[in-house]
Order: sequence, then C-alpha cells, then structure tokens
Amino acid sequence: MSHAGAPVGGLLVLVDPVARRLDGESVRIAKDVLSAGAAAKICLPDSQEEFARALARRGHRQPVIVGDDRALVRAVGLLYRERGLGDGAVSLIPVGQVGSLGLARALGVPLSAVAAARSVLDGAVRARDLLVDDSDGVVLGDLRIPPVRTVPGAQGPSVWSAYRSLVRTLVPTGAPVGHRLRVEADGQLLVDVDRPVQDLRVVPVPDAAAPGSAGMGSAGPGRAGTGSVVPRSVVPGSAATGSVVPGVSAGLAEVTVRLAGGSAVRVRAHAVTVSGSDFRYRADTVVTGPVRRRTWTLRPAAWSLTVPR
Repeated sequence: MSHAGAPVGGLLVLVDPVARRLDGESVRIAKDVLSAGAAAKICLPDSQEEFARALARRGHRQPVIVGDDRALVRAVGLLYRERGLGDGAVSLIPVGQVGSLGLARALGVPLSAVAAARSVLDGAVRARDLLVDDSDGVVLGDLRIPPVRTVPGAQGPSVWSAYRSLVRTLVPTGAPVGHRLRVEADGQLLVDVDRPVQDLRVVPVPDAAAPGSAGMGSAGPGRAGTGSVVPRSVVPGSAATGSVVPGVSAGLAEVTVRLAGGSAVRVRAHAVTVSGSDFRYRADTVVTGPVRRRTWTLRPAAWSLTVPR
C-alpha cells in the first residue's frame, strides 16, 4: 500500500446519473470537499455513453467515481477494456441505496461522502486483484452461479396440472435443482455434468492469506506446483473439502462448488472454466446470461483503489 495524495494531473470527478438523482446533497458535499483539496474537473454525464466518453478523455487526471457499486464496476470495466488500469488509482465516493453499496463496503471504502472524499485526497493506494472473463467482463469482488429453484406454475384443469402436481410431489416447491455443469480449475476437472451443481462461488483470496494460515499446508509428495489445484475426493454430505498449495496470496482465487447432494469442493486456482447447460451468473452486482461456457482468470494487482490510511 502506498500513499495517495493529490494527483499531479488533478481529479476527474465522474458523477453517476443515478447518484445525482438519488442523493444530490451527498454529491454536492463530495464535490465541495474534492474541489477544496485538489484541482478537480466535475463531469455530470446524463447517460452511460456520456460516462464512458468522459472517462476515456480523462487525460492524466485520476478518476473519482461518485456512485454505487454498479458505477464502480462499470468504470473499472471500461478502464480494463482500454488497457488503462495501469495509469493510476481509481477512487470511489459511494452514493446510493444501502443495498447497492455492499461491494464498496467490502473494498474498505467509507460509506460517508465526507470520509470517502477525504480518503481520495489523503488516503492510501491499495492494489486489488481482478477476475476477468473471456468476454472482457470484470469481477471486482464476488462471482456466483446461484442455485436454481423450482417455480410453481399456474393452476388449471389440464394434463399440465397433473404433471405439475406430480413434480411437486417428487420435488418440493422451492427445493434446489442442480445445474448440469462441467467445472475446471487450472485445467483440472472438479465436477462433471453427471454431478448436479447447486451453486458456485469464485472470489480472490484475501491479501491476509499467507502460507501457514488456516486450511493450508506445506508442499509434499503428490502435490502440484504453486498455483495448481489439488482437489481431494468429496464425501457425500460432508463439509467443503479441498487442498491447496503454498503461496495462496500470490494471485489465486478461491473456487467453491457446492453439489446438489450437500457436499462441496473448495480449491484455489488461477483460472476457472464453467461449461454445460445454459446458466446465468452474478458478477458483483450484474446478472449475465444465459451462457454455455465462460472462463474467468485472476489478474493479480490489476487495478488499485484509494482507501483510508
């Protein structure tokens, strides 16, 4: 982590249109604090297209996003696709409904407009890992394939009513239905389509993880090299199992696959590929799909964020 300080080129303050409509007072406070402490260019785009154009024309200014989690993910995604994440830190001043700021909180950004603005001016820069997929999408925090649940159909005197009644007898309403997916981590098969997957989660390993922490062991006979997954056999009904190699803080993601039968596989890897029947996934705040195949790769320290010291 390094000290941020006011950037030489000044600040580009991008106010998300939703934030401006939702909480104009917090937006005003953020602009006042930033303008008092640094040379700040304030941009008030009216659409996502104008937001993207303003960000692309930032020059040497440090981008400061005033908005919710979606605005931050959008900005980082745009910078990644233009290969601009290495130009400097990104800052966020969270403005939005409480339920739309979970990522900001998880990243360590203050939810107060004043505190967040001050951290932009005198905070510290923290490097963050980034999950990127093969369609140039980005995940800053949490990737999930959620469970599929049965949805009760409308009632009516038909053959379909009898069919639905039979289904409800065999599978209770609301019971989880497994995805038919093939899941691979660093090229090694974790689960095939014959073992229904209830849900899947992929997150970067926290910076605090280090060799010797819980769930880790030293390398030994039969273990792969650093960065490879080493799944153990899964006992039906058991808790999550898995084995990892040392160096989990060196750019690895934790992959957790919960099977429909109640067991789970947990490994750490650089990349995970999911394929099979159509599935949807939630990347931070955005639901995408259906797709039939997607690969996510962890990019260590791919972007940086200003946070309080």
